[in-house]
Amino acid sequence: MTQRWALEGPVSRDLLTWRGRVIVHNSRPELEFLIAGARIVPCPRDIPPEQTIALRHHPSFDGVTWPLRREEFRR
Repeated sequence: MTQRWALEGPVSRDLLTWRGRVIVHNSRPELEFLIAGARIVPCPRDIPPEQTIALRHHPSFDGVTWPLRREEFRR
């Protein structure tokens, strides 16, 4: 299985979710780029895939081209 990375809440230390599913991504550098300053942790292996949602499927990222093309972003 590919390593999955998750976002951790800065205060709660809980994994961030959307509709009850843990938000995950398979590239830590991409996740760090997209969500600057977020705490990124390995997703525990005991969380099954059906209880996660890939970042690319989160509605806030509908306008992002996948695979990620950093040149499409202005900083």
